Amino acid sequence: MSFCLDSNVFIQAWNKYYHNDFFGDYWRKLDELAQAGEVFATVEVKREIDKIDDTLKEWLGERDYFFRDIDDRVQGCLARVFQDPNHRRLVDSTKQRSIADPWVIAHAMAEDAIVVTKEQFETNTTRRIKIPNVCEAMGIEWIDDFEMVRRLGMQFMVS
Repeated sequence: MSFCLDSNVFIQAWNKYYHNDFFGDYWRKLDELAQAGEVFATVEVKREIDKIDDTLKEWLGERDYFFRDIDDRVQGCLARVFQDPNHRRLVDSTKQRSIADPWVIAHAMAEDAIVVTKEQFETNTTRRIKIPNVCEAMGIEWIDDFEMVRRLGMQFMVS
């Protein structure tokens, strides 16, 4: 079982609840899992994170093994994602947001991985569609990062 991580899994954890200053064990474990190939992200996630000049960008900058390149298999899966015209609303082209979202799904499809995202399933999808909605429509499993921690059996001790 492997997990394909969305940008927001890195960004929100780093900035809100698992900052490296006080949850270094979380990031060390994630690092080990990435080296073992159990967690990964698409290079498009790296591009989104690189736009933010902070310590997360620095930390990930030393860890290229987290990120997988786009190959023909992934591109074929992306074409399948976009066969449904509604799925084109994954990307907010006016604000240049969520550029990585379709690639996260396509990479998970190509690698038979579980998508990990902080996004939630939306019942009102009139404007922008979310990763969980596309995953549900395509039969791809998706979870949040807390569920990933549970499934990986990660535990943290306070000293």
